[in-house]
Formats: sequence, structure tokens, C-alpha cells
Amino acid sequence: MAKALTAKTIENIKSKDTRQEIPDGACRGLYVVVQPTGRKTWCVRYRFEGQTRKLTLDSGLSLAAARKAATDALHELAQGRDPAALKFEARAKAEKEDADRNADTVERWAAQFIERHANKKRPSTRQQVVHTFAHVVLPVWRGRTVHDITRRDVIDLIERVAESRPILANRVLAWLSAFFNWMTARDVIASSPVHGVKRPSEEHARNRALSDGEIIALWHACEDIGGPEGACVKLLLLCGQRRSEVAGMRRSEIAADVWTLPASRTKNKQVHAIPLSAQALAIVDAMPRFAGSDYVFTTTGKAPLGHFDRIKAEIDARMKPSTPFVMHDIRRSVATGLQKLGIPLEVTEAVLNHTGGSRGGIVSVYQTHQYAAEKRDALQRWANHVEGLVSGKQADDKVVQMPARR
Repeated sequence: MAKALTAKTIENIKSKDTRQEIPDGACRGLYVVVQPTGRKTWCVRYRFEGQTRKLTLDSGLSLAAARKAATDALHELAQGRDPAALKFEARAKAEKEDADRNADTVERWAAQFIERHANKKRPSTRQQVVHTFAHVVLPVWRGRTVHDITRRDVIDLIERVAESRPILANRVLAWLSAFFNWMTARDVIASSPVHGVKRPSEEHARNRALSDGEIIALWHACEDIGGPEGACVKLLLLCGQRRSEVAGMRRSEIAADVWTLPASRTKNKQVHAIPLSAQALAIVDAMPRFAGSDYVFTTTGKAPLGHFDRIKAEIDARMKPSTPFVMHDIRRSVATGLQKLGIPLEVTEAVLNHTGGSRGGIVSVYQTHQYAAEKRDALQRWANHVEGLVSGKQADDKVVQMPARR
């Protein structure tokens, strides 16, 4: 009868030129396996359905742990189950689960979220989502699975962003909420780790509008920057449309002096016609053309103008505004300026393509007047006013070429 093994006995076993299996007299079926290299492992020998079978135990087990594993395996055998087959099935299941989890990386699902969800949004909204994941989320979470992201991870990320950019932190939180809710709806994860996380900053409606002096400084800053970047911001100031709409302007959208935005490029999904002032047309006509490109403001001809964070930084460096402003405040400045010129509110809202306010509710159903002539007059008067500010001459009905800063 085989002797019971001890830790000392196992330690003193010498390797030979051939593989050895030494039984443990204290545990039926258990063997210590000694390789010619001296490596020692464990196995359990048994019979199942008339066949001799072997179960290789996990490496690195102590004598006590090996005896426990052998006893558990023989218990399965007593229940009519093959311990080796059970181990193989468990390993295959674990490997599949690991493969599934490794496939569920944040970057993989973020790419699908952008493709299947964000791509249905307006170009500017899609750009926000892409920026959020590429520059905020993935640098921190890349390589992790969506199953491993906890509420603490979300809070840490949001608080880190909020230290320097609190409003951006709110936007990141909103998109993370949409992202994880989207995955929850598809049964990728059981619940959203964003649930219960509060926005780090309170937001208030902005009312910032540029003063006359700031409008002059902005125009001069655009002159200094030059190129499609400076020209694009000038047009923002002259026509009051959204940044993404102006940056994505196409020559095919312009007929004579009317720029028509298709419904696919407007926030309210309605076609919007903008009469271009003489000054605005001069900016468009001065833009270089790229062969095969329809974009007005582009540096390559292959894509519309982007990188507005960099453009805004260059503007700020030249203007040095005492009170910070964002690019959208330029649009608000146009609306404020039109009101100061005595333009009726409904015409101002028509210029801005607003469907709320005086043009919302039941009025929008029965009032179908497009204000084409009124918009043309309003935008030309505004362009003349800006021209007068920049040139230092009183604005009138005549159009004078705006001088560059000396």
C-alpha cells in the first residue's frame, strides 16, 4: 500500500529521466507528477463508464489543497459526473466569458454608440460626442470593459473635468448617461453606472452679448487671423447663424444672394433661407476654391472648417476680452444688435431661424409668412452697422468696403 505523502517527502523527490507518478496513500486516486525537469504537479486517476480517466489539477497546489481538489472530484464521480469533463466545460465557459468581456471594451461600444446613435444627430452634436469620447473618456477608460465601470469611476472622471471646465463636465456626464442607457436598453449591461450621479455645476441661461468695442476688436482679430478661419467668424458676426451651419456652408447652397440651409443642416429640421448682405457675399466670394470641393470655409477642400477651440483661443489672445465669451455669444450679439436697430422681434427670430417665442405655438400653424424681404433688410442694416463700427464712419444705406486694421 502506498505511503501517505508529506510536504517534506514531496520536496525531497528527485527527478529522473522519465516522468514519474507517485501515489498519495492518504487520498485515493491522487498522484504527484514529477517531470524530468523537476516540475511537480498533481493529477487524479479514476474510472468512468469503464474507462480509465485522468484529471489534471491546477498547478501550484499545496498537498492539502491537492487532497481537497481530489476529494471534490471523486465526489462528482460518485454523483455520476465525469470530473475531467466538468473541468473542461468550466474552463471553456470561463474562456468564453473572458472573451465576451474583453470584446465589451469601452472603446468598442463607444464606436458603436457614435455610429448607431450619434450619427443620427446634427453634425455639431455628433462632433460633441466624438470629442467627448476621444479626448475625455477614452484617455482614462481605454482598455477597460463596460462591465467594470462603476459609479465611482464616473464620479472621478466628472470631478476631474469639472476642476477646470465645469460646463464641459456637465456635457460629458450627459453623454455618458446617454451612452450607458443605450447599452442598458440593448442588454449589454444590467444597469447604468451614471444613475444617481449629479451634475457638478449649475447652469444658467447666458445673456452675454458683445459690446460695440468688442465687435470692433473681434473683427480686427479675424483680420489678423485671416484665412478661412477669420473669414468664417466674420460671417458668423454678419449673418447670426449657428457655428456649425456657417462652418459647413456649401457653394451649392447659395443662389444669387440667398443662402438656403437644407432641413438636414438646421437644428429645427426646417429649410432656412438667409439673404446675404453685400458684405457677407464679399467674404464668400473671396474664399479660394478647391477643385472638386463644395465647401466655402475649408483648409483642405475635403472637409468643412473645424478646430473652433483653437480659433477661439487665437481670437482671445488678440482681443483679450475683460469678460470671457463663447462663440455662440456672437449669435446672441447679432440678435441684440438687430433689436437695437429697431428690427421687429418676429423678423429677428426669422433671421435666427427660431420657431419659439413670437413664432411658436398656434402662430406657427397659421402664420406662414417667411419674412424674406424683412430679413434681407435687417441683415443688410446690421452689416452696414458693423461696417460703420469697424470703419469709424456713421452707417448709412451705402455699402463701403470694410478696411483692414492698420
